[in-house]
Amino acid sequence: MANETSPSAGQAARSKKWRGYAVNALLLVILVAGIRWWQHRDMVSGAAPALQGVTLAGQPYRLAAHTGKPVLVHFWATWCPICRAEQGSIDAIAHDNPNVITVAMQSGTAAEIIRHMHEQGIAFPVLNDQNGAISAAWGVHAVPASFIISPDGRVRFIEVGYTTGIGLRLRLWLAGI
Repeated sequence: MANETSPSAGQAARSKKWRGYAVNALLLVILVAGIRWWQHRDMVSGAAPALQGVTLAGQPYRLAAHTGKPVLVHFWATWCPICRAEQGSIDAIAHDNPNVITVAMQSGTAAEIIRHMHEQGIAFPVLNDQNGAISAAWGVHAVPASFIISPDGRVRFIEVGYTTGIGLRLRLWLAGI
């Protein structure tokens, strides 16, 4: 006699296997949600904090002057490898959209940041946050971090870590509707 499994035993095994997949998927969702919560724990929400200064190009910048359209406020650092992977997307968005400002978090002097940008071939507008005061006001502990500010001056989206250019453009569009 051949060793056969009954149809109900096979069905039970498949059911157990799918329950295992569901439990693993649920654990993954909980893990990702926990990590996102931890990353965003101190970040601002609601009305965007004041952001003003002089860009590395010598232009005055005030976030409050950019009402009526969504704004991308992007925190990065010269020493951050993930920021380097993302900087081409940020540069392309800044080239297409005048409502982009970046903040170089604890990346050295203005001359050091300018040299880094020249070496990397990027030209987006930058405020130098040499001592970390701007980052602290926004609750940024890790870079890259991107804030999408809606036309009414409220933080609409926050992303920590690598974000695609398409993802940022989509969030800018959603913040504007």
